[in-house]
Amino acid sequence: MPGVRESKKEATRARIAEAGLRLFLERGYGTTTLDDIAAAAGISRRTFFYYFRSKDDVLLAWHGAGALSSALPAAMLEQSPQQAPLRAARRCLLALASQYETDESRAMDTLMRSSPVLAARKDTTEIGMERHLTDAMSTLWPDPERRTELRLAAMMAIGTLRLALDDWRTDPSVAPLADHLERHFDALSQQLGPH
Repeated sequence: MPGVRESKKEATRARIAEAGLRLFLERGYGTTTLDDIAAAAGISRRTFFYYFRSKDDVLLAWHGAGALSSALPAAMLEQSPQQAPLRAARRCLLALASQYETDESRAMDTLMRSSPVLAARKDTTEIGMERHLTDAMSTLWPDPERRTELRLAAMMAIGTLRLALDDWRTDPSVAPLADHLERHFDALSQQLGPH
């Protein structure tokens, strides 16, 4: 029955995250407590800690970078190692871009940029994405001598994602995130030449 148990666990985690999102948007992040989230989700404070370590973690469950970060390794491992690492990262991020394009992600992104503390947490999450991407690349290209190359490719890819997200947030035409990613990766390719 592990499948049923995991499904219930994921449903509870999603219910807690949804309750947190609603409260953060209604009351503000700073005034929402763990007890508020637990009560809104219909769980005890103790149960909350089984699923999340802090209300920051609830916020990151909704934040787009957090969602992308958790999906990134598996998506990268679907790429072929018969291409350059940066090309593979580009394809991987383009495949995941639509996961970020939700009203909830936009709202959480705005909230994450609303205070220096939350903005720093957002930056930390994005740095973690570089590590996840590098680790997945190291599985595809296991030669230890390529580790620095892979890390640089991951840093460039996540940096490109950050630029694309900045443009996407402020784009009045509401173009898809993938369009912004393509444009910034194209600009990076022009700077680097063939890769």
